[in-house]
Amino acid sequence: MDDTGFLTGQLLIAMPGIGDARFERALIYVCIHDETHAVGLAVNRPVEGLTVPDLLQRLDITAAIAVPEHLVLMGGPVQRERGFVLHTDDYQSAEGTVTIEDGVALTATREALEAMAGQIPPPRRSILALGYSGWGAGQLEREIRENVWLTCASDEGLLFGDDHGRKWNKALAKLGVDAGLLSATAGRA
Repeated sequence: MDDTGFLTGQLLIAMPGIGDARFERALIYVCIHDETHAVGLAVNRPVEGLTVPDLLQRLDITAAIAVPEHLVLMGGPVQRERGFVLHTDDYQSAEGTVTIEDGVALTATREALEAMAGQIPPPRRSILALGYSGWGAGQLEREIRENVWLTCASDEGLLFGDDHGRKWNKALAKLGVDAGLLSATAGRA
């Protein structure tokens, strides 16, 4: 958390029993968080059977390089038809790149997809997500107080790695938490 109390650049780890199947075991990177809203991308929710090269082909973007067969991710339930490229900050689009934190940026333009296809110099690491997760003013803070989410620092492996099935456990391990010891219910001793 930064000194303002906002979580931009942090990871949200869904707690067991979150009560919303769209977020079960979700790991969400917070791209924007201020007093009016929060926006994040799930970094561990692959869209089964949809790879980045498949999506580029569907969008008539010709690859100039061998594009890795990474799965497209479901960034969240809001605007699922819209694509977002989360990437290392060695790539910047004059039109639409937003730096999130040192080393990480977000671009939601066709140019970012063309960079992933090697038409222009690509970022060193990137993921492509459809949709995003969003919260209104104070909503994310309330959910954290209600133990819906834990937070931890991000790192390149959690953001850009392709071991999606283990990212949630790895994020918990960063906090020293064993996922097997978490319960979906809270009680009194």
